[in-house]
Amino acid sequence: MASIDFKELFKTFSTVKIGVIGDVMLDTYWWGSVERISPEAPVPVVTVDRKEYRIGGAGNVALNLASLGTPVSVFSVIGEDEDGQILTALLNEKKIDTEYMLKSGSRITTNKMRVISRNQQMMRLDSETLQPLHPEQEEKLIRQVERYIKEESPAAIIFEDYNKGVLTEKIIRTLIDICKSNSVITAVDPKRKHFFEYRGVDIFKPNLKEAREALNLLVEDVNENTLALIHQKLKSELNHRISFITLSEKGVFYEDGQESHMVPSHIRNVADVSGAGDTVIAVATLVYALTGNTRLMAEIANLAGGLVCEAVGTVAIDKSRLLKECQRVLIDK
Repeated sequence: MASIDFKELFKTFSTVKIGVIGDVMLDTYWWGSVERISPEAPVPVVTVDRKEYRIGGAGNVALNLASLGTPVSVFSVIGEDEDGQILTALLNEKKIDTEYMLKSGSRITTNKMRVISRNQQMMRLDSETLQPLHPEQEEKLIRQVERYIKEESPAAIIFEDYNKGVLTEKIIRTLIDICKSNSVITAVDPKRKHFFEYRGVDIFKPNLKEAREALNLLVEDVNENTLALIHQKLKSELNHRISFITLSEKGVFYEDGQESHMVPSHIRNVADVSGAGDTVIAVATLVYALTGNTRLMAEIANLAGGLVCEAVGTVAIDKSRLLKECQRVLIDK
């Protein structure tokens, strides 16, 4: 990739708009120390000395795009509650457009509360609604995306599915059709429940475990032949354009019908894998929207996913650090 001017490419990140639709979440971190075991039960007592709120779920995908300088709008339904207010304020603070987000008195805002001591997670408490959206809410959210496409002419829309009820079958199918008719690139980070509903998308990004389970495959050896088989089986079900499969510590694999390749990961001091998939789908969609180059998409997204694993908790990619890493690792490829 010696011919790629990464500095110039990164300058174009602000020239396209991208929408993110799915399950937004509030990530709450309680940091503290453990000095003793509780006399009430055999559990550690965590003395909390700091609380922190971060953007999670589909919101973290939007945050990664915003961190790269890309104008991004988020589409979801949150509760009319304090957690929803905190999350909206965090999104606005990071210059993420929340104009199209909806609020509902019948839902609560997803909040994942993590208790951490000595950089280790001691416990996680989840507060969430798992029921799918009501038909009226579905229609409202679809209309919001239609308005966004008409007014903003985005390059791509990312479907970020965490099985929390926002992405229903109707919303998925309707919005994919709307995007196709408006030449908007579609990318999806799927979960098991609606895995095969994303027919006809441009970029389909499961992790290897999700793909194997959905296809009922007992694949032990991870190599390009077995991954190509997974792509073929996915293609027969989804008729999508690109398979982009994350392989955890082994890297990523892509196939687009013309080219396929397994891109190995780079050695990292891994502290936490939380949110790495969010970073990968954000970077991949952005690079593909700008270049149409599948290999370049995979190489840069692979680097980005590795970089965010070096920090504890869910964090967004650092644009300048990613640029330096691209120049260091990919310039001679």
